[in-house]
Amino acid sequence: RGPMTLRDALAQSINVVAVKMLYLVGVPDSIKLAQNLGITTVKNDPDRYGLSLVIGGGETTLLDMTSAYGVFANEGVRNPYQSILSVEDNSGNILEEYKANPRQVLEPNSTRILSSILSDNIARTPTFGANSVLNIPGREVAVKTGTTNDNKDAWTIGYTPSVAVGVWVGNNDNKPMKKGGAALAGPIWNAVMAEALQKVPNESFSRPEAI
Repeated sequence: RGPMTLRDALAQSINVVAVKMLYLVGVPDSIKLAQNLGITTVKNDPDRYGLSLVIGGGETTLLDMTSAYGVFANEGVRNPYQSILSVEDNSGNILEEYKANPRQVLEPNSTRILSSILSDNIARTPTFGANSVLNIPGREVAVKTGTTNDNKDAWTIGYTPSVAVGVWVGNNDNKPMKKGGAALAGPIWNAVMAEALQKVPNESFSRPEAI
């Protein structure tokens, strides 16, 4: 393909560029960042991982990954995920209540750059087409697919400033599937995101500072 911009490489899932970026950044710092984003399954053991870490070389969960994308949506602020917001007794008295504990883990402009890339339908068109399941007409949505070797795992995770949705597709016995991320997880992600956005005002990501 020749030289590529990071925008085109990330949008089009040209993974050799991602591997080169991990080489430049370093595995230890990348693990630390992943943990700050809420990826609990990646161990603090750089020798355990190689450069394949950036393209699926470390196992994780859908909940952790979707929560991490929520940090991108929230301009670098992480809110740990919580399934129960409050517990009340039969009289309506609150017995327990979730208390937010936000923490800035990424520079806001870094997330703005990332959101600009992942919501750029023109940049991803060479790989996915102009009218793919990653595109929701009339909405600015950032989204990324992922596929592990032999199509054993298919991922699509995306977000707006208010909503983050993640989808994983795979077989319980870990058998390969016939297709990967955009083909299998993409339509499910599109349907759920489109439904969720019906209750959310039309939003746009903050524009990054000029590079």
